[in-house]
Amino acid sequence: MSVVEEAGSGAPELLAAEEAACHLLVVDDDDGIRKLLARYLAREGFLVTSARDAAHARRLLEGLSFDLLIVDVMMPGEDGLSLVSSLRPTLESPVLLLTARGEAEDRIAGLEAGADDYLAKPFEPRELLLRINAILRRARPAPAPEAAPPRTLMLGEVRYDVNRGELWRGDEPIRLTTTEAALMKVFAARPHEPVDRGTLLGEMDDAQERAVDVQVTRLRRKIEADPKNPRYLQTVRGAGYMLTPD
Repeated sequence: MSVVEEAGSGAPELLAAEEAACHLLVVDDDDGIRKLLARYLAREGFLVTSARDAAHARRLLEGLSFDLLIVDVMMPGEDGLSLVSSLRPTLESPVLLLTARGEAEDRIAGLEAGADDYLAKPFEPRELLLRINAILRRARPAPAPEAAPPRTLMLGEVRYDVNRGELWRGDEPIRLTTTEAALMKVFAARPHEPVDRGTLLGEMDDAQERAVDVQVTRLRRKIEADPKNPRYLQTVRGAGYMLTPD
């Protein structure tokens, strides 16, 4: 396995890895951190491309697809939160944010921007690797049982394919982040039954109860005709949340 450092302004140079390796995009303005992450992740078997700022990342995303984006929050010019928030409506890849600030409000801001996980600096490389692998596992669709008949939950004009873990409005798919998809599977497995926050937190990497509320709010925007007055993803006082399909 050979290591090639940061991609230049022309065609991106990639860190060589196994053909089936997951392709990661590392976005960080710190040249030293960028190179350290690239070398470490390449040794762990990933294919890595690096970008020095948000504009560079946008150019790379125009021509390449990635299994995961690792984005530093504190960058000059356009910061990581703004980049992720603007990309999220069309970006299918999960996002891991890196930041020097680890307060709860900062983590919540990252989740609201569309990130799938949040890691505060300084961090142990092993923890970074564990979080990357956890995100990639969640992003990998679970195969439906071969003999299982199709199962669909109707949520007004929206339908949820239980076996495939897909949300649709008519013929248009509704994109779910990996965390949203994990929570939908929990709700769909127990329709018309309250699911407590502890159970939902078990599907998330952020161990903050408020993070559950953030994710539920994001789900409601995709499911409900009126997210402020939810019909299908209801709050059950003192018990958590409950999915009530038609």
